[in-house]
Order: sequence, then C-alpha cells, then structure tokens
Amino acid sequence: MTVAARGNGHSINGQVMTNGGLVIDMRSTEENHFRLLNIDGSFFIDVSGGALWENVLTRCVSRFGLAPRSWTDYLSLTVGGTLSNAGVSGQAFRYGPQISNVTELEIITGKGDITVCSETRNPELFFGSLGGLGQFGIITRAMVKLQPAPDMVRWIRVVYTEFDEFTRDAEFLVSRDDGESFNYVEGFVFCNNDDPVNGWPSVPLDPVHGFNQGIIPQTGASVLYCLEVAFHYQKGDHPSTVDNAVAGLLKPLRFVEGLKSEVDLSYVEFLLRVKRAEEQAKANGIWDAPHPWLNLFISKSDIVDFDQTVFKKMVKDGIGGPMLIYPLMRSKWDNRTSVALPDSEIFYLVALLRFVSRGPSVEESVAQNREIVEWCIKEGLDFKLYLPHYQSKEQWKRHFGNQWTRFVERKASFDHMAILAPGQNIFKRTHLS
Repeated sequence: MTVAARGNGHSINGQVMTNGGLVIDMRSTEENHFRLLNIDGSFFIDVSGGALWENVLTRCVSRFGLAPRSWTDYLSLTVGGTLSNAGVSGQAFRYGPQISNVTELEIITGKGDITVCSETRNPELFFGSLGGLGQFGIITRAMVKLQPAPDMVRWIRVVYTEFDEFTRDAEFLVSRDDGESFNYVEGFVFCNNDDPVNGWPSVPLDPVHGFNQGIIPQTGASVLYCLEVAFHYQKGDHPSTVDNAVAGLLKPLRFVEGLKSEVDLSYVEFLLRVKRAEEQAKANGIWDAPHPWLNLFISKSDIVDFDQTVFKKMVKDGIGGPMLIYPLMRSKWDNRTSVALPDSEIFYLVALLRFVSRGPSVEESVAQNREIVEWCIKEGLDFKLYLPHYQSKEQWKRHFGNQWTRFVERKASFDHMAILAPGQNIFKRTHLS
C-alpha cells in the first residue's frame, strides 16, 4: 500500500492521490496544534500541518496582533502542503519563501517514526522535508516565525509598456534594504486590448475608475506589464505620512504616468484578496473549471528571451487567467532544503494560472504548457519547474541536477520502501522480501 497526504486539494497533477492506497485528509488535524511561543523575545506559532493559512492569519492577528512574515497569494492551502513545496508570494524577496520561516517540524516518516526536527535536531529530515514534495514524511506540526501585524495596506498597481523598464524597477525594489522598499512586490503580464479577463479591465484595483488606455504609447505591443506593490502602515499614522512615504518609493520608478491604481484596505483583507476572487468565481460557476497551471522559476539572465518568445508570441492573446511574473532573491532561500532553483541570485517566478472550460481546451492548454517547458529545455534556459510534475526518473534527475544524489539518499533514510506521495511519480514502491 502507498500513502498520500491531502491538504485542501489544490495540487494540479494528482500529486496527492494514490492508486489503491490510503489518502489522509490532513484538514481533519487542523485543531491538533495552535500555540503561541515566546522564545528569547521572538514569537512563533506552533500550528498543525493540516491548518489552513487563512485561519492561521485571522487567529494570529485577532488574538495576538502578530502574523507570519511570508505568505502565498492564495491562503486556502494547508501549512504542510505549502511547506512541502516552498510557499511563495510578494513578501518572499524580503523574508524568503515560507520554508525559510519555519524553525521546527514534527514529521511522520515513511518508516512510521514520529520525529521532531529542526536545523540542529535531525537536520537532514528537517531540510529534506522543506520543499521535499512529501517524499520523506508527512508534516503534522510546524513552528512558524511571527512578526507584528500592520493595521493597513496601501495596494498599488502601475503599468509599463517596456519589459526592460518593468524588470529594472522590479529588481530595484527587491534589491533594496529593509525599510527602503515596499513590503510586497509582484507583477503580471496582461494583453494590450479590452478583453475583460486578459486585458486592460484586469488591471484597476478600483473598477469605478477604469483603465485609460488612451495614455498608453502607441508601440503596437501585444502585451503590457503591471508592477504590483504594497505598503504597510498603522491606523494611527497621519495620511500625509503614508502619502509621502509611498510617493518617495514610487518616485524612482519609470511606469506610465497616469496609469496608477491604488486602494487602502486592512492587512487581513489584503492577504485574503484572492479569497474574494474565489468567491466571485464560485458565484459565476467558473471556480470548478480545470486549472492547467504552469509555474516556473527562471533566471534573470534568461527572462528577456522568455518574454520575447512566450509572453509576446505563445500566450500573447492571454490564457484566461493571471500571468504572474516577479523577481526573487536566491540568497533568501536555504540551499539545504529540497527545492531546486536556478543558479542566478535574482530569478523570476512565472505563473500561468489558467482557468479553462472542460473539453478540448484543457488538452490544448496542457499541450501549450508542455511546449513552453520543451522550448525552455531546447534553448538551454536556466530554469526549474515550481510545483514540478514529471513523467520519468530521467526528467526528475534533470530537475534536481546535482541535488539528485542527496534527494535519493534522504529517500533511502526516511522512506526506503517508497510508501509516501506516489503521485509525484519520482520513486517506485518497493517491497521487503
């Protein structure tokens, strides 16, 4: 028998399934752990691996005025689920991914051992399980770093016509010291047309004001770029203080004047922004549509070529959902974890988040995803799949590169019979003679 841990069911290639085996509903464990810890003046939340991040957020803020430092965009995901991958959002440039913000785990290994691990206690299991795709154990508890939660967020979007200006400003912001940049930096590509899903209407944060396309320089570009940032502040801050701070951070940026959209909302509302989109999608009946998503990490050295071929040609008409792109800093990631990354210090998350109707369009989207990956390989791009899915061991070896041997050794140490997470299709189940 094989065993798979299912969080909230958001894996995209059946990774949490097992044929004829046991699927464990981790959501049933949500209330097993929830405890605030103060260790030498630093605060942590000791939380179940089956807890949803959105519940961790609301409980920590409402009870303690504290919150985790690093997030995902969508928070209806389990703690154990995102820690088994990485957990990336617009705060990762500053604090690293979620796996860089955990100090202790409790894990049930493939051998059935209940093990507490950290950087100094069973470190191979600790770092192996972070980003380990569920291959070494099931995360049942995690100790997550906390910081004081701000009251409010000013959420801002600005538009660019030129990719080099967009990337220059984005890289400038993520490279600044703490206190000299925004608290959140992301971005996305959108179509230079009036398509309600893929085009201009997808940009304004306040739809009442709309999008003034007449301001856009007539370059004939098929796609445009939006830089999305956020600034934290407290309710007691004077409005002019917030305005001046934001204006100072925006001043060096070279976005199209007049194409700025902003809104003020609470910190919790900001972090739950995708939850509102989910509720709208459910009301419109499109939430249950297939999601053939593709997530990539691409080196800074190759991102211009990717833009020229993929954004400006392959997906220039949109994909029926967001096309995210924003820079991350490799130095904020711990190379002892199992996550495979590009070599460069600055690399980009690219996420093609498709919503497609059932039928032939699903297979067409999957085929285009495969075409994009094959093009990246053929052109020799320095890239890795995020939320990876491969069909053969050779592909997995290429994915992990010089980390493959370490990954195999960790598997042998903690799940030598390959009982866990068979849906990843990395190791074949073995049997004792």
